[in-house]
Amino acid sequence: MQVYLVGGAVRDELLNRPIIDKDYVVVGATIEQMLSLGYSQVGKDFPVFLHPKSKAEYALARTERKQGQGYGGFICDFSPDITLEQDLYRRDLTVNAIAKSENGQLVDPFNGQQDIANRILRHVGPAFSEDPLRILRVARFAARYHYLGFTIAPETRELMAEMVKQGELATLTKERVWMEIEKCLDDGCIAIFCDVLQQIDALKLVFPMFQTWDKAQSNALTEKVSQLQNDSPNFKLVQFCLWLAPCQLEDLQNIEQTLKVPNKYAQCARDFCRYKSLLHEDALCAQSVLKLLNALDVWRRPERFEVFCQTAQAHTPEQLEVINKIKNSAQHAIKVDVQNIIAQGYKGAQIKEQLSQARLVAISSSL
Repeated sequence: MQVYLVGGAVRDELLNRPIIDKDYVVVGATIEQMLSLGYSQVGKDFPVFLHPKSKAEYALARTERKQGQGYGGFICDFSPDITLEQDLYRRDLTVNAIAKSENGQLVDPFNGQQDIANRILRHVGPAFSEDPLRILRVARFAARYHYLGFTIAPETRELMAEMVKQGELATLTKERVWMEIEKCLDDGCIAIFCDVLQQIDALKLVFPMFQTWDKAQSNALTEKVSQLQNDSPNFKLVQFCLWLAPCQLEDLQNIEQTLKVPNKYAQCARDFCRYKSLLHEDALCAQSVLKLLNALDVWRRPERFEVFCQTAQAHTPEQLEVINKIKNSAQHAIKVDVQNIIAQGYKGAQIKEQLSQARLVAISSSL
């Protein structure tokens, strides 16, 4: 029984990037052996185990054989005579097919270290085409490592384009596509992700709301995202809003269903699309600002308003003065105390009317 660190942890260690998760492959072991050592089994389709103390994932070495179309339907063999090289051969990219033994020795049968040095994302073998999810994974890796100068090998790009042509992307569930999008929003630039999909004629299939996508659009988004603080709790939401900002509002109405986007993402994207026209001095008035604050429910959900302002500042930095006026107006309006209005004897609908008037006065005084 031999244990190896594999995949992203080895790759990111070689790239001097922080290691988030560690995955291990176990060669020469059986399910019974793993259980006897105190590991708990969590995998259904193939045996994956959690370490009894660290809870890191340990998977038995395996091979896969495709059965049917799409990213499911694989038949796995995880017998103890499967070699490490056989396990690595089923992986997507050479940079992800490097293992590290317990004594620190690297096992690299497909020249992944050389591709890391050359900044190349290259598929391991023909089995790449058996899983259409790998199209999105490669696009995501291209986005994640773009700042390091990584590009996709021509033969890999051609294979991805052929997979798209064969209709393989249609077999992916919307939920699985969203998982890749969210990962890209977390640690990559979504513009590069879209560039790759555009180059292989997949963009409209994955994101039908984009009728056009060109280099100028990509460059503009990349520049705006680069100005964001990627450790901000709203980083993903703001990048998502910036990404969809060029879209028409009607294109975003049903993205909860078309892309399986969580409600908070869809809502924030529509907020910015609907109200970005306010980000001009001549559009600013107390009535329009109050309408915005009511629509975003700043009274009960200030974080929604915060995402709008952060997106506005990144999208239209030349209108920073207008954005600050809106934020200042919100602070004044929030301070209006409804209890004072009630204390004056107003009741029922009168309270709402007086509260609105008081907020208008507060906003007017701050503009």
